[in-house]
Amino acid sequence: MAIDVATVKKVASLSRLREPEARLESLSGELNGILGWIEQLNEIDVTGVEPMTTAVAAAAPLREDVVSDGGKVADVVKNAPKTVDGFFVVPKVVE
Repeated sequence: MAIDVATVKKVASLSRLREPEARLESLSGELNGILGWIEQLNEIDVTGVEPMTTAVAAAAPLREDVVSDGGKVADVVKNAPKTVDGFFVVPKVVE
């Protein structure tokens, strides 16, 4: 796919970018160079390569998934205006 000056002008218009007429020809060449490089990537044989999200193999440090109250119920609710059995008490907003 080749990008001509008319396409560059249309993309610039859609992107709300103002480019001078003299620059459109060089932009067309630059974009065609980028597209050519991307097409070169299609020539790479990736057979047997597992998809990956990063080039560095690293495991995320995760804590054990255990349900708990955090052990700090009293600290959490100590500034609440009103509590009952460790729960916030709020005014009724739906009738």
